[in-house]
Amino acid sequence: MKKLFIIASTMIIPFLAAAQNNQTAEYDSEIFRTCSIIFLIGMFMLFILTIMKKIMDYRLKDKIVEKGIPENIAASILQTNPEQGTTANIKWFAILAGLGAGFTIIYFTPPMGIHSLAIMAFCLAASFLGYYLFLKKTGQ
Repeated sequence: MKKLFIIASTMIIPFLAAAQNNQTAEYDSEIFRTCSIIFLIGMFMLFILTIMKKIMDYRLKDKIVEKGIPENIAASILQTNPEQGTTANIKWFAILAGLGAGFTIIYFTPPMGIHSLAIMAFCLAASFLGYYLFLKKTGQ
């Protein structure tokens, strides 16, 4: 119970201490730039990891074919899932649609600040919810 109280008070106290200054617009834009840079770096790293995974899978499959391993053993090693490729396209569509919707809403709400990050977070969350519901409906 004490931990819960400490965590809750740690999260609430900064909102209660609302010190005013004249540099809020600069501060908010700096936060927005920092978060967008972190997001872009994360997307770039995800891209690199995906490419590396594809290369390593190809090399593994090539070695399996080269060694002449029987098909049932190769299938158990690789555990291929043909439906994964089709849902991956839907997943990326949902993510990019959420990003597009978020950027569109941010464009029509001019002062860029912390609310822009909240809009983007809610749009991405909605797109992931749509993807989850799609997977649930298709039974995957």
